[in-house]
Amino acid sequence: MKLHPQLTRLGLALVVLAGPVWAKIPNAAPATAPDQKTEITPLALPGSEPFVFRKIGATELRLHVVKPAGWNAGNKRACLVSFFGGGWSGGTPESSVNWSKWAATQGMVGIAPDYRTRQRFQGTPEDCVADGRAALSWIREHAEKLGIDPQKIVVSGASAGGHVAAWTAITAKGPGPNDPAPAVQPAALVLINPVTDTKEGGYGGPKRFNNKPERALACSVPDQMPARMPPTLVFHGTGDATVPYANSVAFRDKLLAHKNSCKLVSFEGLGHSYYTSKFGEAGKVAYEKTLGDTASFLASLGLIGRHAADVKPAAPSAP
Repeated sequence: MKLHPQLTRLGLALVVLAGPVWAKIPNAAPATAPDQKTEITPLALPGSEPFVFRKIGATELRLHVVKPAGWNAGNKRACLVSFFGGGWSGGTPESSVNWSKWAATQGMVGIAPDYRTRQRFQGTPEDCVADGRAALSWIREHAEKLGIDPQKIVVSGASAGGHVAAWTAITAKGPGPNDPAPAVQPAALVLINPVTDTKEGGYGGPKRFNNKPERALACSVPDQMPARMPPTLVFHGTGDATVPYANSVAFRDKLLAHKNSCKLVSFEGLGHSYYTSKFGEAGKVAYEKTLGDTASFLASLGLIGRHAADVKPAAPSAP
């Protein structure tokens, strides 16, 4: 596969920042993480600045901000908010911050929020949704300080992080407590093998909701989203045995039926986390296409381009 020279340079920038091109792809957390694995909540991540965006009792949730070269608060740049995956059970912003670093090479402000997973916070899927939406509200409220145009916030996520991301565009009260409707939808969504349908036949089904079908329905993106949704780009492997590929097809079809803009990029035969090294050369090609198509999508919306040409990647950190 041959990429446009500019997109090739963008991919190389991420290699410098994140290591081997397809071994450390952004949002490379698996859909489900083993319960026995001990995960540590990162209070800070290299190359980013942490901010507490939500306090729930003694729990503080942080988001990690990566600023592009030449940043100043008066720029009012576009922003990419990236949520990690992990089946609402595991994962941390340590994986999604790689997307934030990539966004910075495009002249965007990149942000990787945390949310209450089951392993680290005994959180529920509803808690994860509420935290994602709270992060976006905080970013909008602090847009001037962050040098962000609040009308140019793109939200992305992989796997369960894609579910959290999609819920930031739903203009209704969330499925859990203390989760008001967002004031404004994101400018766009970029979803990677996302969890959308959470009912029977979707990811997890009622068993992930304490065997309560009503909870699974209340969390299901296609069943709760409004008729009008932001422009959406979806990536999914057709051989995904974790999050059904058919769910992304149905999600795309429903968006298009309501005259929304949605493109589904399919990777024939590849499984969940299709962009990782376990899929060999095909995974590498899929990784490069994911980066290239995302850059083209954001450029088509006028969200990158003005600053991107002047951006120089930061010096790589030690492995």
